[in-house]
Amino acid sequence: MDLGLKGKRALVTGASKGIGWAVAQALAAEGCHLDIASRGIEALEKAQETLRQSAPGIDVRLHRVDLSRLDDQESLARVCSEVDILVNNAGSNPAGQLEDTSDPVWRDSWNLKVFGYINLCRSFYRSMKDRRAGVILNIIGYAGERLNSRYIIGTTSNAALMAFTRSVGSLSTDFGVRVVAVNPGYTATDRAEIVLRTISEKQFGHADGWRDVERDLNLPFGRMAQPSEIANVVAFLVSPRASYVSGTIVTVDGGATNRNG
Repeated sequence: MDLGLKGKRALVTGASKGIGWAVAQALAAEGCHLDIASRGIEALEKAQETLRQSAPGIDVRLHRVDLSRLDDQESLARVCSEVDILVNNAGSNPAGQLEDTSDPVWRDSWNLKVFGYINLCRSFYRSMKDRRAGVILNIIGYAGERLNSRYIIGTTSNAALMAFTRSVGSLSTDFGVRVVAVNPGYTATDRAEIVLRTISEKQFGHADGWRDVERDLNLPFGRMAQPSEIANVVAFLVSPRASYVSGTIVTVDGGATNRNG
């Protein structure tokens, strides 16, 4: 299926690895020109080269930014104001129960994911409204639905961003803009391993039992999702093929949110 994305320009944050990298690859394969943003310039340069080789003819621009900082959020929005698609993906919520967390950890996490998403949405929403066209997609996480006290920061931030996406996306269509989200379940990324290692440390006193934690999760299909499986859904949702979808969150978890036992 041709998704109708050829020639569009998309900004993907947190694009040098994990789900963000898979999304960048999926959009490049559809002919999207890309702006990719992350903290590490070496990883971005490697990603740029790989994208150019896999999808000749697309334009790939790099942005080394720390999206927990308001100045970097605003500067990225200025230089990329013309993009057709924004994919918010940068975020890192540490595992831990309430008593394991501190005020600085909450604020650092929320500055990157919650306020980072909100501030970028605000900036790009304004420019998209002026053009009466554009799509914003927030990659959030199913912990906002399947609440997890051992991941209290992520659970709370994800629930907030779900409400935010639904609220903004319910009205944005009056101005020709769609706002949607994807809630991945456990996905085979470096970040997922870090979360599982933290849980293992809490349960067993060492991080090496993270594979046992993974097995105990009783995951659908007996495994975590692959980043490409999330990226394929993202590519569809930001495409004209999903032109009547807004204020909606698509959960890609193999059914885990409603799985019992």
